[in-house]
This record gives sequence, structure tokens and C-alpha cells, in this order.
Amino acid sequence: MNSLPQPNAILDRVDPVARLMKLARDDMAAVDALIGERMGSPVPLIPEVASYLVDAGGKRIRPLITVAAARMLGYEGQGHVALAAAVEFIHSATLLHDDVVDESDLRRGKAPANQVWGNAQSVLVGDFLFARAFMLMVDAGSMDALHVLSRAAAIIAEGEVRQLEAQRDIATTRDAYMEIIGAKTAALFAAAAQVSPILAGRSKDDVRALETYGRELGLAFQLVDDALDYGGLAKRLGKNIGDDFREGKVTLPVVLALDAATAEERDFWERSISGDRTEADLDTAIAILKRRGALDATLAQARGHAKTAQDALKVFDRNPYSDALSSLAEFVVERAY
Repeated sequence: MNSLPQPNAILDRVDPVARLMKLARDDMAAVDALIGERMGSPVPLIPEVASYLVDAGGKRIRPLITVAAARMLGYEGQGHVALAAAVEFIHSATLLHDDVVDESDLRRGKAPANQVWGNAQSVLVGDFLFARAFMLMVDAGSMDALHVLSRAAAIIAEGEVRQLEAQRDIATTRDAYMEIIGAKTAALFAAAAQVSPILAGRSKDDVRALETYGRELGLAFQLVDDALDYGGLAKRLGKNIGDDFREGKVTLPVVLALDAATAEERDFWERSISGDRTEADLDTAIAILKRRGALDATLAQARGHAKTAQDALKVFDRNPYSDALSSLAEFVVERAY
């Protein structure tokens, strides 16, 4: 397996997601065709809103995990295509709902759907995509896979509610935050990986290994996102810098900075996170996070989760798909530098 890069890793190597897309080209073409087919509806607004998000240029990492894991295990059927499309529909549905809750003004580099069509339309089209996802799960013909993905959908909703409850709460602990992102982000990564060995009829040990891979990858992914919100380039990320700060989200960098805060810094966080802030406060927040080493610590934890994800793959025979899945762990960490 590949080893994780050091913080000064150079990003001009072959994009591991592009590498994985090349390997899974035929499978992902089938997934894309199925997504296009199942977005169809006699109600014109539904495919219009759905395609606005689904076709917006996301990397589709989650369905890529599903199809690559299936091929890594030697699965030769077609059920993984339906499950991968279901995973993407679940992800897209949650994004439509999240944009209504978060009130962000940028999603994948453009205005979110709720700003174009309205909140009610976004929520209802999200519901439509959830329904389509469950139909696809049934089409795959595995009750166990259906159980895993339906449970993940419920856990994601629970995580989003918990995040909403923790919003603007500077008393949020590190453990509480990790539980939130374990639900709202890592659960779908875990399910996307876990359903493939289930479909392929592999052992419980193999199912657990890929569940661990997906969960740890998802945790790393979210933690890097948290750090990038305070230090990336908006054009590159397809999101606004400081969105979490403006929305009053207490993410891990803020939790860590609060743990080491002076009284003056704690007063700053309490005021700014509660909503009494100016645009200049974002620069102050970034300066505090860097001074307290909170961004570096967040990325160090992300690297640990990514390494655990890579280690989980060692139980499988090495092949191009296992190597590509391992390289995804490098990708989620490298994008921070």
C-alpha cells in the first residue's frame, strides 16, 4: 500500500481520483447513465433541479468507492452500479437539504439550488432523490446492502440534526464533534465501501475492513475540509472561505483553539460564533487558529485517519483497485497543502 505524504507533498502528481476514474471508467459510465435515467420525472422541475446539482462537477468519490471496492474483490455482476447510483443520490439529497439549512451562497463553485429555485423546491427534490435511492437499492437485489444504506441515510440525518443543535455552541467538545462528523459525513463513506463486499458475498471480516476504510476516509475528508475552510482558495475548493465561521459552526479547528484559548480569545470566539461579527473577524479567527496550532493539529488527525483507512486495505490482495483506493487517502490529505 502507498504511504501517506508528508505535509510538504507536491500536488502535481497524477490525480488519484483521475486514476481511479480511469480504472472504473466503464462502471462509472454505467452509473452516470443510470443516474440520468432515474432523475427523470414528468414533473419538469425535478430533473432540472436534480441535474443542476448532480451534474455540477463533483468528483463522485463515494460511488467511485463502491464500484472500485466491488472490482477489487472480483465482483462480476452489475448490482454495484445500482448501489453506486443510490449512494450518489443519497449524497446529492443531503446536499440539497444542507444548503437550505446552512444558507451558504456557493456550492461546487456556483449558487446552490435553493438560491436559484427556492427552499421548498430544494427540499422536495431532495426527498425525490432519497426515494430514487431506495428504489435503486431494491434493484440491486441485496437486503443486507439495503439495510446498510438505509441505516446510513438515517444516521446522516441524525448527524445533521446534532450539528444544528451544536451550532454556535462553543462548549462543543472534541468527542462530540467527532461523533457529529462520524454521522453526517463518515457514515455514507463507510456504507459506500461496505455494500460492495456484501454484494460480493465476502466474509464478515472483509465487510468490517471496508467499513473501516470508508469510515476513516470519511473522517479524514471532513477534517481536511474543516481546515481548508480557514485557509484554502475559494476558486479551487468551489466554496467560500470562512463559510463555517459565518454559519457559526464549531468545527474541530475551533474546538482545539478554544481548548488553548486565553480569556480574550475565548471572548472573541463567543462573540463571533454567536453571530456578532464583522468580515474582519474572519482574519482574526484564522490568525488565532494558526497561532494555537489548531489547523496543523486538525490536519495531523486527518492524516491519522487516512493512514488507518489505508491499513484496513492490507487484508486484501493487492491489485490496481486496492492501490487506487489507498491513493484516495493520500488525495484527501494532499488537497490541504
